[in-house]
Amino acid sequence: MVTDPSSGLTPATVEAVLDEFKDPETGLSIVGQGQVHDLVVEGHTAALTLALATHSAPLWEETRQRLADYLRARLPGLKEVRIALREHPRPPQKLGQVGLTAKSVIAVGSGKGGVGKSTLAVALALGLKRAGSKVGLLDTDVYGPSVPHLLGLENVPPPQIVEGKVPPVLCDGMPVMSMGFLLPPGKAVIWRGPMLHSYVTQFLRDVAWGELDYLIIDMPPGTGDVALSLSQVLPLSGAVIVCTPQEVALLDAVRAISMFRTVNIPILGIIENMSGFVCEQCGRRYDIFGSGGARRKAEELNVPFLGEVPLNMQIRTGGDAGRAAAYFEHPVVGPALEKIVASLVRVLAQMAAARPPGLQLPVLK
Repeated sequence: MVTDPSSGLTPATVEAVLDEFKDPETGLSIVGQGQVHDLVVEGHTAALTLALATHSAPLWEETRQRLADYLRARLPGLKEVRIALREHPRPPQKLGQVGLTAKSVIAVGSGKGGVGKSTLAVALALGLKRAGSKVGLLDTDVYGPSVPHLLGLENVPPPQIVEGKVPPVLCDGMPVMSMGFLLPPGKAVIWRGPMLHSYVTQFLRDVAWGELDYLIIDMPPGTGDVALSLSQVLPLSGAVIVCTPQEVALLDAVRAISMFRTVNIPILGIIENMSGFVCEQCGRRYDIFGSGGARRKAEELNVPFLGEVPLNMQIRTGGDAGRAAAYFEHPVVGPALEKIVASLVRVLAQMAAARPPGLQLPVLK
């Protein structure tokens, strides 16, 4: 560490302030977790390297700016802050009875079909991966598995067991599993609750997911058995509810929220899908299904509103063509999805910060 006494700043005074800044993933001190490196103080300038885990990758730049503002506000003699970023290795712990190694398991649900739940589940997984997080995607909608189609994976051969584990299908490096990979085209699944429970358990326990920051689970529509099964076999971080703006869809979304709360799964937020159509020729917005209903319902139910996705042809054409990644190429849809991804991770960071202090995690060098 280097210091210049003319500014009244020392590495010790800067580090004392840094110690109060919380890591977005854990809610613990970045100093206590060994995430501050190469701290240098010269005159009225401080430079350091901040190491952040890939779990909070969508918030890296935001966290860098927030830390710089925090230091300047707490240290009046500090005029310039230079912060470099690097990855902080922090592997996940095993979860629940199934031994899944993931930091956050997020269910994406809806009270009814046809609101774009699977589309948004895929978009969340792809958005987190694009930001730099390690993500897996599980399709538990056994009656209508659409994830393979959205990702262009319909024709992959069924995975075979390797050393007691089922290897997931990889989509540009992202592990994906769906009943759609195991069924002949057009084959229907007719299962009761115990069969569904067994299926969910096997796909969590027996698939070689690897170490994940996030496992995104595309839920079946409605309020059936899968949520109960998930709550029994592992601790979910929470659920995201997808709905459209009109009142009839909001009524079903409220039922989905009630279901998740009944099985003690926190609600991470609501996404309003098909929220207005903007004509690309004239720029005029048409609220075909209404607008703002999900935001108002989120406020009423005291749950986070993660954002809205416009009604746009790019979403339909990209999904139909098996190119869900193309959503992010659109100048309107892409930023909307990226904002939702960041909002979701921000909610998780707020939840981590609100937890009472516990034991510090091991510091990895």
